[in-house]
Amino acid sequence: MNTADLGLPVAVPSTALFTDQYELTMLQAALRSGTAERRSVFEVFTRRLPEGRRYGVVGGTGRVLDAVENFRFDETILGFLRERGILDGPTLEWLADYRFRGDIWGYPEGEVYFPGSPVMRIEGTFAEAVVLETVILSILNHDSAVAAAASRMSVAAGDRPLMEMGARRTHELAAVAASRAAYVGGFHTTSDLAAGFRYGIPTVGTSAHAFTLLHDTERDAFTAQVDTLGSGTTLLVDTFDVTEAVRAAVEVAGPELGAVRIDSGDLLLIAHRVRQQLDELGATKTRIVVTSDLDEYAIASLAAAPVDAYGVGTQLVTGSGHPTCSMVYKLVARADSEEPGAPLRPVAKKSMGAKTSLGGRKWAARRPDADGVAEAEVIGTGPVPADLADRQLLVPLVSAGKVVAREPLDAARDRHIAARAALPLSATQLSRGEPVLPTEYV
Repeated sequence: MNTADLGLPVAVPSTALFTDQYELTMLQAALRSGTAERRSVFEVFTRRLPEGRRYGVVGGTGRVLDAVENFRFDETILGFLRERGILDGPTLEWLADYRFRGDIWGYPEGEVYFPGSPVMRIEGTFAEAVVLETVILSILNHDSAVAAAASRMSVAAGDRPLMEMGARRTHELAAVAASRAAYVGGFHTTSDLAAGFRYGIPTVGTSAHAFTLLHDTERDAFTAQVDTLGSGTTLLVDTFDVTEAVRAAVEVAGPELGAVRIDSGDLLLIAHRVRQQLDELGATKTRIVVTSDLDEYAIASLAAAPVDAYGVGTQLVTGSGHPTCSMVYKLVARADSEEPGAPLRPVAKKSMGAKTSLGGRKWAARRPDADGVAEAEVIGTGPVPADLADRQLLVPLVSAGKVVAREPLDAARDRHIAARAALPLSATQLSRGEPVLPTEYV
């Protein structure tokens, strides 16, 4: 969901300078050498998953489509490039008319991926495709990292709701993207109003410790909040003494108190004590919300605790220790001339070490076992085997420069839940391990 779905206007600035200078200097050199218009195929993939992770999650596809659509060089941007002496006149003239007119295929947002998976394939001339490298990678690397962390936290939380609360722990624009990616990965709400406005994600929030400290007594603070927001609000009970705060909260709001939030201490022990106290006070339906630097492991450790919801911030927006997916954008095929019908030939980096890549325009499919559970990620450059023809993973995203894959954010969220459920059960283990599916090249 985005503001277009909500009927809300949003000014989208050009994304053309979300790039590295060498993308444009390569363009200039290719224009001079006569190779800029050669038909080319670039692919986005990662050579490995973050250490110990069993699967990756594709996040940010919708934002990539927005970025490609708004990759435009207006006079202000061209003036900057001209004044800095970064590009020559003919290159600036070429950029003034830039529009991506090629095709993009990719794993749909929310799908899972594995080492070598061609998460996105960009096809067009070398000139129009190469300049998109940085912006596409910056979006996919960030959003996929957050979506993967969110997915693991969602597994750990089970049926208990998850609230994204990381806006103050990252860049203000990254916070909006992180909220979106977290929603795709399984979170239910966000505290970030910009994310709620831009993408229609449900928002939540009540008060912080500062509100309690503002008042002469904790009871006064609770009274002010309940008078304003109603008895269904969530009261923060760990500013001073938790036991006294819970007692005051129920006395002020009554047994209809919506929830109490615990933000510090031994959450497992405190949650049990608070649950017992709430029940004794007759507030049997009052929920317990916990926050305080949670990650998937802390959430899993609270599985047996009487906790009703989790709020997660720092660990989520930083990918729970893995803030990037190490995705790369590589040329895998190109024509030998600028003739429209010139055939493609595979190309690949062959240097020593771990940074080699496999040439050729690739397809990908996920092979199931006899029970319908995924057993391998199959990648190839030749004809697709008949038994995998209806299991291909890449779908058209952009066709002849036109976006063809707009979808509500909930569709990506639902897709992820289904894709994760189709993996072997060991995919949901939080213990470190190898990718749950092997990658097979055919």
